[in-house]
Amino acid sequence: MAKMTSRMKELFEKVPTAVLATTSPDGVPNAVPVGTKQIIDDETILISDQFFNKTRANMEANPQVAVSYWEEKEGYQLKGSITIETSGKRFEETAKWIEERGKKAGLPLQSKGAVILKIEAIYGLSPGPGAGKQLA
Repeated sequence: MAKMTSRMKELFEKVPTAVLATTSPDGVPNAVPVGTKQIIDDETILISDQFFNKTRANMEANPQVAVSYWEEKEGYQLKGSITIETSGKRFEETAKWIEERGKKAGLPLQSKGAVILKIEAIYGLSPGPGAGKQLA
C-alpha cells in the first residue's frame, strides 16, 4: 500500500472536487467529478455514491480505479482497488453524512454506497520534469 503525505492529504481535503476514473469491462474509460470524499487514513479514502450509474457498473466489473485531484500547479493521482459498502457502520455513517450535506445544500441527497479506495500507488500530476513520476 502507498501512504499519502500530510501535504497530499491537505490538498485532497482542500479541493472541492476530484476526478474518479474507471473502465468498462470492454476497456472504455469513464471519468466523473466527485465532491463527497474524505480521508479514512493515510492509505484509504472514501467516496460516497449518490449518482453513479455507469461508474458503479464499471467499478463492480473492474475494481481498479484512479482518483486525481489538483490545484494550480500541484496535483496527485491515487491508484488502487475499491470495495463498495452498502451496509454496516461505515455505510450508515456515510449515509448520515450525505443526508446532512444535502440538507445544508437544500438538496435531497442519499448515499447508495461507500466506495472505499485502498491506495496502491501515488503519482505526481505537477508540471515539469517530475510529471507522472510515481511518488509512493
